[in-house]
Amino acid sequence: MPVLTLSSMLRATGQVFAARPAILDAGGDASANLNWAQYLARIRKTAGMLRAAGLQPGQRCATLCRNAVLHGQLLNGAYWAGVVPVVLNFRLSPAEIAGLLDDCDCEQLFIDNAFVHLLDQPAFARWRERAILMPIDGEAGSYPRIDDLIEAAPELAQHEAHEDDDAIILYTGGTTGRGKGVRLSHRNVMMNALQLSRVMNPDEHDIYLHVSPMFHSTDLKATVVSMFGGGHVYHKEFSVDAVLRAVAQQRVSILSLVPTMIVRVLQEGQLSRYDLSSLRLISYGTSPIGEGTLRAAMAAFPGVGFHQCYGLTECSPLLALLDAPAHRRALQDKPELLRATGRPLPGVDMRFLDEDGREVARGEIGEIVVRGPQVSKGYWNRPEDNAQAFRDGWFYTGDVGRLDEEGYLYVLDRKKEMVITGGENVYTREVENVLHQHPGVAEVAVVGVPDEKFGEALLAAIVLRPGQPQPADAELISFCRSQLGGYKIPRRYIFVAQLPRTTMGKVQKTAIADLYANRDKPA
Repeated sequence: MPVLTLSSMLRATGQVFAARPAILDAGGDASANLNWAQYLARIRKTAGMLRAAGLQPGQRCATLCRNAVLHGQLLNGAYWAGVVPVVLNFRLSPAEIAGLLDDCDCEQLFIDNAFVHLLDQPAFARWRERAILMPIDGEAGSYPRIDDLIEAAPELAQHEAHEDDDAIILYTGGTTGRGKGVRLSHRNVMMNALQLSRVMNPDEHDIYLHVSPMFHSTDLKATVVSMFGGGHVYHKEFSVDAVLRAVAQQRVSILSLVPTMIVRVLQEGQLSRYDLSSLRLISYGTSPIGEGTLRAAMAAFPGVGFHQCYGLTECSPLLALLDAPAHRRALQDKPELLRATGRPLPGVDMRFLDEDGREVARGEIGEIVVRGPQVSKGYWNRPEDNAQAFRDGWFYTGDVGRLDEEGYLYVLDRKKEMVITGGENVYTREVENVLHQHPGVAEVAVVGVPDEKFGEALLAAIVLRPGQPQPADAELISFCRSQLGGYKIPRRYIFVAQLPRTTMGKVQKTAIADLYANRDKPA
């Protein structure tokens, strides 16, 4: 029987690291801590609860829940029982959430008390009899409570899943269009954890803070921590003080943050008030980070390694990683490395294709196409999207990039966000990297907007650093000229308090274009 399953990993961790901490209470209550033997017993009872609720191997249950110990326990219980959890984004609109619930064909909905009011809406009517309350921070309504059901359930023997069985379904959080349910197998998630282990070097002393929402694939990075006997702390939501306090009190060693979180830590965090000596790694990704912000973060945490991660939900989630030695080298003598997304992980086969589907020469720009053990089998119930994205064993990422002579990957743009101005292709990330170096620029996003002469023109939306004056357009154009060809320099600029973003911090470039188009219209 194949052993590359999440349930087999949990069983092995429970055996080998039985006395090591598995769960540390975010509130600092030591009595709420669990070692791996105790946590595995909870997982077995949670799996028993799922089976008692009628869920059989291969069937799906939805979760609409903030980060919490109970949420993580439910996911692990589902793996143990062979049930497939579908983790939904609670930051979507009620109509969007209802649409995903209808799409995923689940048998049960586990819902956080903070969102239970949604069940009163007509769109959620058919879920009322299938709802189980997750009392994360209180009670709401008269629905069955998961903790009561777990307490009454017997422990369940491990379901011997096959490594190619679906383990979890996560919906993509793209900047346009309806989300697609990505089917990730046990093998996908386990292999990505093994790929990550080479560069993360986890061990039983690591503590991972779950602060990015668990509906996002970045949370799967924590699998490697469980695999090597490390512990977990869960935060319902991000706050700078809470993160720094967790590092100090729970001795967190690994943080996984999106760039907007790093910016807030630098702006709001009183770092000198906390003992941060346990922290060894800050992993970041999801969206590009400004070079100035990254340098400031590395200076603020001088003894901490930084990892930049590149991936997609379809890749469980990671394809490439810029490791700590590369970050240090970038500060010493190769600053352009800070614009790379790292080297492909072991086992990743990567090609770069032109518009006609032909592989380009090394160093040339093309669509990033990959295959590897962490690549999904496809989307849930989306045959047309599957035919487009998964072809002949390869996954077409929709990202455009190149591989340099040292094997470092540079992701230049989403293919659909590339700007063609006057017949020339412009990759917006290249332009953003230059503007990020301007001393007054905190954040920037470059998009294409309609232009009668050139078809498209480049527009830069800029968030200024606190206290910095607004530069004139001519100053920014002059600043870019030494590093960019003339056709790559934005001639149009708008200044905004913040960039429009998705729930996971990705910049919504279509919203920026709309903002520019409507700039002269009355509010």
